[in-house]
Amino acid sequence: MLINLTELQKIDSKKIYQVYDMWPKIARNSYEYNWGSVKYENINHIVFAGMGGSGSVGDIFSSILSKTNLYVSVVKGYILPKTVDKNSLVICTSVSGNTVETLSILNQAKNLNCKLIAFSSGGKIEEFCKSNKIDYRKISQFNSPRASLTSFVYSMLKILEFILPITKEEVIESIISLEKTEIEISSNNLTESNQALNLAKWISGIPLIYYPWGLQASAIRFKNSLQENAKMHALSEDVIEACHNGIVAWEKKSVIQPILIKGDEDNIKTKERWRILSQYFDERKIKYYEIHSIKGNILSKLINLIYLFDYSSIYKAILDKVDPTPVSSIDYVKKQL
Repeated sequence: MLINLTELQKIDSKKIYQVYDMWPKIARNSYEYNWGSVKYENINHIVFAGMGGSGSVGDIFSSILSKTNLYVSVVKGYILPKTVDKNSLVICTSVSGNTVETLSILNQAKNLNCKLIAFSSGGKIEEFCKSNKIDYRKISQFNSPRASLTSFVYSMLKILEFILPITKEEVIESIISLEKTEIEISSNNLTESNQALNLAKWISGIPLIYYPWGLQASAIRFKNSLQENAKMHALSEDVIEACHNGIVAWEKKSVIQPILIKGDEDNIKTKERWRILSQYFDERKIKYYEIHSIKGNILSKLINLIYLFDYSSIYKAILDKVDPTPVSSIDYVKKQL
């Protein structure tokens, strides 16, 4: 059965879906805002620090920077790499502004001779930066850290434009593509043509999300969104690496469901692995689901995949009669720290 709007509104207590309906608008407003960009010179190493939804921001920027000569680290934890020096830029992101791991990284970085900037919606990070005269930008939060992705990504794209190998035209292209995707997958189209809803309906077991190099950020985000919104287990694996280990697990019957994320411009050897993996599943009558990225630049591909996957995780929650917004287990852990 398809979801109807009444059911969506009843189960989604905090109306997180309404924020996702506004994602393209939030992206455009965030990018067009006069943030005042920053310019750093002589940088050869960039560190993105953040957890959860804020960590997704670092994953996306890491992919954007992957074809440059810059060394990029994504830190999801307490420890700053020992390679950080005067030619390093440390970027700390915490949507809530109170993430203890990110505060730890910020505290370590302030004592080093490196470039440093932080982003949050306020909280302890804002206070820390003001007290220690650290470059800081306050960005709006919408509903929750994970739902605030476009607010932070597009604000940071504008602020960090001098160090990013992406043009204004490419950013605008990604926003236009988001607007097109919104028409297809939002709550205004709860029909059989909604790809996010169809994917949610297909998932009945534990999803194993296979991804190619370059699109890792979308797979990690999908796993995290299913865990947070739908309150279910999910896994992700690089398709090339999986052919050296993970594929063996399919020799036994399982409740795991393979989902294949295929990029529009995947490497020829990656396309070969997709063909072999699909053939392997077909021969063993293992049902799998294929998702294809849109055409366009890396930002367009990633942000549209994430939009599709995030909304799918919300629909999956509604189908299972689960409120997508509360994350009581995360709150439990934070109270123990």
